[in-house]
Amino acid sequence: MAKVVYSAGIDHVSGALSKPAKSGQHSCEKMLLATHRVAATESSDCNRLYLRKKVKRSTPPTAKEMANHTRFKTVAQAVLERAQDLMQMTQDQQNFVAQKDLAGGKRTMKAYLWKVCGEAYDAQH
Repeated sequence: MAKVVYSAGIDHVSGALSKPAKSGQHSCEKMLLATHRVAATESSDCNRLYLRKKVKRSTPPTAKEMANHTRFKTVAQAVLERAQDLMQMTQDQQNFVAQKDLAGGKRTMKAYLWKVCGEAYDAQH
């Protein structure tokens, strides 16, 4: 991953800048991919450049990796459901505003919900 600053007049680029050829003498498995983040965040760096290539995993996923995958999937679903839950929305908004300016407080509502749902998941497991 690299931080990118484009030439004057180009604000951002998003998508494949080069793709691997499917056949021929100069085919390779590398792709140059530029992204522009539009999601809410605390960072001002929003342009990224990646060099992707096909990679085949040499070892099976460990139990810890699978547990992390499961936690991420479960917490992501809980965040989605909680953000749409009208019964908790007002209380969540009040709690978010109360903690936002504290040291270590989350500065976006989504980050706050990830923290709350993550802590709830960790308490159960």
